[in-house]
Amino acid sequence: MPYAQAPWILHGYGIQTLHLVNIEEVRPLIPSELEIISVWPGKTFGSAYLSNYKTSPVLEYNELIIVPALVHYQRKIGAWISHIYVDNTDSVAGGREIWGLPKQLAKFTLEEKSTTVHQGNQKLCSFNYHRQSWAWPTQLSASTFSAKSTNLVIFSAEFNCLLSLIGSQLEIPAESPFSGIGLGQPWLTVRYQQLNLRIHAPKVLGEIHV
Repeated sequence: MPYAQAPWILHGYGIQTLHLVNIEEVRPLIPSELEIISVWPGKTFGSAYLSNYKTSPVLEYNELIIVPALVHYQRKIGAWISHIYVDNTDSVAGGREIWGLPKQLAKFTLEEKSTTVHQGNQKLCSFNYHRQSWAWPTQLSASTFSAKSTNLVIFSAEFNCLLSLIGSQLEIPAESPFSGIGLGQPWLTVRYQQLNLRIHAPKVLGEIHV
């Protein structure tokens, strides 16, 4: 296959929003084997992550990730990705075959202070944002659950970057496939500048019903 094997090393920048969403509304999007973490009565964290990997040694592409909930399984905590879009066919193939992620192709229109994502004639969402002049050097790690066939897997990602808080607006049309998650105005938005990201191969945790 034309895509590289894990780990993938990606360079670029990312923008991530954080939202409080209703657990009852996102429960149908989460496999029953995973417990949703409540961070407030009836609420969990949801997120939208927009990235541009245009200087990466593995693949160059744009990406939109939608996380409806923070979850746990066997004392492991991570995100569950319900929707994920890229503009590179090799990224679609690699994401599906290596990590079991439901990647789909989409078109990304990037401007100085906004990004719009379309799939065919359907608008998925649009980000409007502005940069801050200050940023902190940061090293972070995170885990994500996904499903490969009937296996529940988890994979980790490590990244270092310059982290800054920014203002943003996330607009999701009612016709968008993920409009029902309830990602309204972000509670918090961060920008990852000079992002260096390493995504590791998945590890099988158990069986799953999808």
